[in-house]
Amino acid sequence: MTNSRATLTGETQSKLLGLLRRSRQTITGLAKALGLTDNAVRLHISALRRDGFVEDVGTMRDTGGKPARLYGLSREGEELFPKAYAQVLQALVEESLRRDGRERTVELLRAIGGRLAAGAPRDGDVKQRVQAAAAVFRGLGADVEIQRTSEGWRLRGHGCPLAAVSAETPEVCELGKALVEEITGASVTECCERGEGDNPRCTFAIAG
Repeated sequence: MTNSRATLTGETQSKLLGLLRRSRQTITGLAKALGLTDNAVRLHISALRRDGFVEDVGTMRDTGGKPARLYGLSREGEELFPKAYAQVLQALVEESLRRDGRERTVELLRAIGGRLAAGAPRDGDVKQRVQAAAAVFRGLGADVEIQRTSEGWRLRGHGCPLAAVSAETPEVCELGKALVEEITGASVTECCERGEGDNPRCTFAIAG
């Protein structure tokens, strides 16, 4: 996702994305709001489109003129802004643990993992199914590598998308474990590296 969650360092691009988050805009409208020339804004829009953060969303006909192209945030552009996903998930898991206990909470998380695995290919040998599981994790935002071991395979993710939650409620790792089991059809051992360090890793050992 270039990385869709990368931090934009340019102040102008940050302001531009903020405007597009509020509403669809033309080049001229953005230029007026930012106090820039149309050509300067076009350069920023071009760069943001190339990175996948901005997309064409239609046209708007100016009075007496030709249609002006409208731009808006892409889904990846929207993901650049802070979200409350981690806090909400943390609260949900903690409330489930409090009300229903660990066993029921793990059962729920594993059911969610199974749903996330839906649609992933399950054909081919174990290696191909491990690759399919890795692809699902990448789609969730993790940088995953596949390692061959003496006992089978290992999926090792860098930048775990659930790291902010798993440090306090490690039960969420059962979600990932169930996902891998569902896709590979193999015995899976969860061996994630949690905590508040700079590089938490979700890791799953797969037999075969």
